[in-house]
Amino acid sequence: MRLAEAMLKREELMAMFESAGAIRHGHFELSSGLHSGMYVQCALVLQYPRFAEKLGQSLAALFGDVELDAVVSPAMGGLIIGQEVARALPEGKSPGDRPVGAGVPAIFVERDASGSMTMRRGFSQRPGQRVLVVEDVWTTGGSTREAIRVVEEAGGRVVAAGALIDRSGGAVKLGVTAKALLDLSIPSYAAKNCPLCAEGSVAVKPGSRFGRDGADAVGGSANARTTVGR
Repeated sequence: MRLAEAMLKREELMAMFESAGAIRHGHFELSSGLHSGMYVQCALVLQYPRFAEKLGQSLAALFGDVELDAVVSPAMGGLIIGQEVARALPEGKSPGDRPVGAGVPAIFVERDASGSMTMRRGFSQRPGQRVLVVEDVWTTGGSTREAIRVVEEAGGRVVAAGALIDRSGGAVKLGVTAKALLDLSIPSYAAKNCPLCAEGSVAVKPGSRFGRDGADAVGGSANARTTVGR
């Protein structure tokens, strides 16, 4: 399948996320520290390999006119979608030192013991290597900016960035060409200005084991519900 033929329509994307229960309503503390009444848990849709493959192909199609040597993703959220985007990309004319027929490499950056984003596990960048940074969701774009910094410090050249969802309303500025499959303008608030907190609701931190009140965020809480059946 050519990349241009892999692009999913907005209604197809929304149906995919909602059928997987990946769009949740409640009271959440995001990884940025901001609070929101909606959370998109991309891991829930990416757990299904066929969905992950289609999303990767569709996101890769946004960059079909860009020559790329590697995909880099911030752990953990970008791991699966980064792998699928790299799988969907054409290998290109200059494979460099990668094995013949291996395809575009998908590597990741992760936080060390100090909390700083770094490149580990033997991953490296060739000088001038053209890189696409791939993330699951942009809220402030912080993780993507950190990944861009790590790539550039390693000698690579970030030429574009992509995400499954941009929930910033277009406010994220990354300094490179940036495209998302879905634009979802979802309000988010500093904790001190959060209307849900003002109502006495307690924020859950999705992706971590416990919310602020000790509720199990993985299993869900009384504050959270999915859009399935709504």
